[in-house]
Amino acid sequence: MDSITILGLIGGTFTTASFFPQVFKTWKTRSTKDVSSGMFVLLSVGITFWIAYGVKIGSVPVIAANSVSLVLTLAMLGMKFLYK
Repeated sequence: MDSITILGLIGGTFTTASFFPQVFKTWKTRSTKDVSSGMFVLLSVGITFWIAYGVKIGSVPVIAANSVSLVLTLAMLGMKFLYK
């Protein structure tokens, strides 16, 4: 694995990990009052395009980080509608 791929994996790990505190807090409190569904819808669409881009260029860091991020953003959207 080259240093550019490692750099991408590290960056992807940190940006993807940034979603975990919000997901856990929302799951624990069952409160989504201050969560913007519009933001998470737009983010999910953008992440889907990043995954497609990653597949097209064959970039494991782009595909992996964005796939996990998409699961987390969809989880937030699901909780937004579940805990209304």
